[in-house]
Amino acid sequence: MSATLHPTLAHPEPVAAPAARLALKTDGTSRGLLDGAWWPRSRDLLSELPLLTDVLDPLWGRITRVAVNPKYWPVIPRHVPVDGHVVRVGWFTPEIDPHKLLLLSYGTGRWDLLIIPPETRAESAARLMAAASDPDGPPLTASALITADESRHGVDAIAATEEPLDPDEAWEYEGGAPAIVTAVPRQPGRAGQAAGRASRLIVGL
Repeated sequence: MSATLHPTLAHPEPVAAPAARLALKTDGTSRGLLDGAWWPRSRDLLSELPLLTDVLDPLWGRITRVAVNPKYWPVIPRHVPVDGHVVRVGWFTPEIDPHKLLLLSYGTGRWDLLIIPPETRAESAARLMAAASDPDGPPLTASALITADESRHGVDAIAATEEPLDPDEAWEYEGGAPAIVTAVPRQPGRAGQAAGRASRLIVGL
């Protein structure tokens, strides 16, 4: 009786998850109403929150709780497993801006991020990230920032184009490009600000 031998197939290389797309104010900058902006790739908290905490846990301490307004999230899980722990998720309708994510780190503090809609065009997202992470920007709420951008550039500028992306753009949008972490120097200006001091941290763009 003969046996048929099949060649050993190579295991596919694991594909790294795309990095969360963030722009954050750094320590020592004025907080205002927001600590930065987050541009998720979907409205699925189960898949998006682990990517977010991968970046924020080393910066802000272990994130233990988050809260959102349910207006733009079709499903809100009560608990989300992340790397090494579980994040508890709450939702509040009148108390939380629909475009804001509230994060709590046990014993460390609270942070508030603008949530940029996943379908936002890249150029609009870049403007919103810059505005939310600008330590010298006006103290606007999350929804006010988005409304202001729509007023200046039109509502169509926020919605993503329906045209297909070219292969390079699609690769980067889906996370194929490696994560980029950039500290943006503060520009010299008001109140004796020193040039070269990092004013914001940009991740995943």
